[in-house]
Amino acid sequence: MAVAPEQTELAAEVEGVTVAYHSAGREIVALSALDLALRPGELLGLVGPNGSGKTTLIRVLTGVVRPSAGRVWLSGRDVAAIPQAEIARLAAVVPQDPVLPPAFQSLDCVLMGRTPHLRMLQQEGPRDLEIARRAMLATDTWGFADRPVGELSGGERQRVIVARALAQETPVLLLDEPTAHLDIGHQGAVLGLMRRFARQDGSGGSAGKAVLAVVHDLTLAAHYCDRLVMLNAGRVAAEGAPADVLRPELLRDVYGVAVTVIPHPETGRPVVAPSDGG
Repeated sequence: MAVAPEQTELAAEVEGVTVAYHSAGREIVALSALDLALRPGELLGLVGPNGSGKTTLIRVLTGVVRPSAGRVWLSGRDVAAIPQAEIARLAAVVPQDPVLPPAFQSLDCVLMGRTPHLRMLQQEGPRDLEIARRAMLATDTWGFADRPVGELSGGERQRVIVARALAQETPVLLLDEPTAHLDIGHQGAVLGLMRRFARQDGSGGSAGKAVLAVVHDLTLAAHYCDRLVMLNAGRVAAEGAPADVLRPELLRDVYGVAVTVIPHPETGRPVVAPSDGG
């Protein structure tokens, strides 16, 4: 299968991508001529108001949504030419509202992440079980591996989904609001874990995963992400270092609210808070 030479150093890239829907006789543009690059070794935060195209972008990257214009690449390969089963070996997704069988044990749900690596009707082996165990230890879910999913809290279920994505062992991780339903401790733990996976691979080598995470909490995004891309109405409003993106005037224009942005006293990274009367 052909590989675009200029794409080989990028984990994922979209070039001039437009996604448009038709509803009630009119066209709705979800993404418009969008360009984005995701590199191995970085945690890229995707921010922006509701309806700005963040979830659509994740679906485009995994071939679930086909763009009406533009190209999409994963590991230097055109997503349009990759079978869906193979895409699952390149990119793992933590969806916004995951559906899990309530009677399944947590470990069984995490083992679902091994499915792309198994032949048809092949059962998981000792290696798959060990990979799932490590993923659950990393997400603090091994303690309830034998509990049915239906008995878990929303935060516990979310961490099981993150563990499933880690067990998939892909070079790209795409997370749509991975900190939803989590308390502040586990929010930091999940994003910190994503940053560690970006820094180095699971074997201790230097080549890390490429991680894209949709994060609504701007201060949390600024603290953990190497780079931010802010979407607004399907277009890139800004991208770069958190301090370059999270500017009060830009946030007012994009979110429609006045905010105060101050440097964190320890890290110097932006802390975003609503202004009085904003």
